[in-house]
Amino acid sequence: MTAAYTLYAKPGFAATTIERLCSEARISNRAFYECFGGREELLQALHQRCVEESLSVVAKALQEAPNTLEGRVRAGIRAYIEFATDDWRRARIMHVEVRRSGDVLTMSRQRAIESFARIIQEAAADFPQDPHVNRRLLALGVIGALQELLIEWLLAEPQPAIDDLVATAVHIFMRSLAAPPSGTAPG
Repeated sequence: MTAAYTLYAKPGFAATTIERLCSEARISNRAFYECFGGREELLQALHQRCVEESLSVVAKALQEAPNTLEGRVRAGIRAYIEFATDDWRRARIMHVEVRRSGDVLTMSRQRAIESFARIIQEAAADFPQDPHVNRRLLALGVIGALQELLIEWLLAEPQPAIDDLVATAVHIFMRSLAAPPSGTAPG
């Protein structure tokens, strides 16, 4: 798993062969197949570990956050962004390589998105809901924005500051709760 964590991040999932994984991990191909059915299963295990760890970090941050919507939003977003960017390999696996793996990890990725959508909805549940905003769709939109911001952080030169990523994501979420433009139907 350690070898895959590094190799799947760079040179990337598509460029990492089982032979290279085994060589890096100093194990035989047979030993690899005793643990995993293939490269995709190993990527899924890595992705799942990252998701579980990040959900735990975000849940803890939400418990410790000020009891305001903006306080919870800011704490949850900061915790997630800091967790993802604390190790670039983690951000790369969660936001780039899982997408590049094609249909293989679609279900795993969708389960992760559902878990994050739930945690966002639960964090906002104690606060009045604008009848024009569908909280589930808002949660999905924020998740998409966070993913794109983290991809930008991974690929841009120079990298945007973590504080700028947090401020932008919080702005997107909070502005999404603002009064809708006229003519917008309730969600």
